[in-house]
Amino acid sequence: MLINKGETLFLQGDMGDLYHLKTGLLKVIRTQSNGDCVLLNLLVPGEIFPHHSLISPKEYHGTVIALLPSEVERIPIHDWYQSLIDKPEKNKEVAAILQDNLRKMQKRIEMTTLPSKKRIPFFRDWISMYGKNYEMEEILTQEEIGQFLGMSRETVNRHMRRES
Repeated sequence: MLINKGETLFLQGDMGDLYHLKTGLLKVIRTQSNGDCVLLNLLVPGEIFPHHSLISPKEYHGTVIALLPSEVERIPIHDWYQSLIDKPEKNKEVAAILQDNLRKMQKRIEMTTLPSKKRIPFFRDWISMYGKNYEMEEILTQEEIGQFLGMSRETVNRHMRRES
């Protein structure tokens, strides 16, 4: 299934299927009780998600929105969980998926440990791997960039002005 930039794949709190991102870039946001939205994650091609439901079902922890035109394959949850029962070797595949996701998260967290003046250029290079025809500022707001990099929006703005 194809989803366009800005379209929502699923909503926080709903229950539903798993997905495999074939192409594109998706963001996971979580709405807090005060109404504020927080960027939790960026999903890149190859990921099967939601990650927290690969072994057992749970409501969606966040809302997933396309940052770029994206191709997503729906994986019916009944089929997925039945395959875990019918094919015990599939559990090793799930463990490998979770391990890969953990390693991606570790690399993303490393971005937040760089000196602040290096974070934006590093992130710009990282995001360009997935949105070759887009500038980082076309994909994410300064607030979202700051949330992802552990910086305030004001600091992001200041560093981006210095880049120009």
